[in-house]
Amino acid sequence: PSATSSSESIPTMATKLETKPTIPASPPPTIEGKAVQSSPKSESALKSFIAGGVGGSCSTLIGHPLDLVKVRIQTASAGAASSSNSVFGMLSNTLRKEGVRGLFRGVSAPLATVSPAVALSFWSYDIGQRMVKSYGQRGLTEEEKSLQSYSLSMKEICMAGAISAIPTTGIMAPTERIKCLLQVQGDLVEKGGKAKYSGMTDCAKQVFKEGGIQSLYKGTVATLARDIPGTVAYFGTYELIKRELTKLQPNNKKGDLSVGAVLTAGGLAGMACWTVGIPADVIKSRFQTAPEGKYSGIVDVYRSLIKEEGYAGLFRGLRPALIRAFPANAACFLGMEVTKNALGFMD
Repeated sequence: PSATSSSESIPTMATKLETKPTIPASPPPTIEGKAVQSSPKSESALKSFIAGGVGGSCSTLIGHPLDLVKVRIQTASAGAASSSNSVFGMLSNTLRKEGVRGLFRGVSAPLATVSPAVALSFWSYDIGQRMVKSYGQRGLTEEEKSLQSYSLSMKEICMAGAISAIPTTGIMAPTERIKCLLQVQGDLVEKGGKAKYSGMTDCAKQVFKEGGIQSLYKGTVATLARDIPGTVAYFGTYELIKRELTKLQPNNKKGDLSVGAVLTAGGLAGMACWTVGIPADVIKSRFQTAPEGKYSGIVDVYRSLIKEEGYAGLFRGLRPALIRAFPANAACFLGMEVTKNALGFMD
């Protein structure tokens, strides 16, 4: 459906912030003799967490096959390019040699941990919004805060997005490490190599045994370097497009979004996130899957990559990332918005 024609609609976070509450029949409250409108009730942070988890599960299941292709392209040697290493060539080869199960190799790690991580991301985004709102209302009394309507600017939304990346990295860094190792191993097995790990749990145990907790969190700085600008683009793009599409919907007095608008805004938000974050993601994937001692750090990975492949190497895997980003993140935001609507009683 088009972003503006669907009759189905979903109330959303930003539109609730913007929607003016109904004025009561009795005289409105005043501050120093001036009438003001009551502040909209804040959404439940727990609701944001649950809705984010549902959205994360939808995103993982839909986007994993293309994520597998992205990692394999990023970690392939510079001279390995061929028709079989194109996005659809690699998908067809994997499907032919490993079946449908091969397309979802390593999915247990992100499904078990990315879903909670996305839940934490949306919860952190909600907390970030409250933090920037509190800063914006500094100097006001509690009574004035409760009576004054406050809409977040795009700059404040981007700041809240940046805040959301920080706690999420605690889950994402080890998850990405295990996922990438399993995906690269699958590529090695497909070429006749021997599997080192039997699954997610075995991989985590061996990585921890070899290098302790530090090894599990290898690539944390690169994950942060990817996710902070990525989430700024992610939430900023989503809220911006969502606001603009809301204006285009006729007879939309409540500020609700159609299903098509949510899918469009969510898909484009995902593409914006990966366009910004792909260079750091390439470095992270190389660093996390390299043998111990090959690189001294992410700066060494960057220098080696530029020396061997030039700056174009920083954008390896961008095509499958963008192809994956639209459907995966459209599903993520749709799942999130539908769940938030269903849990409206938690506010």
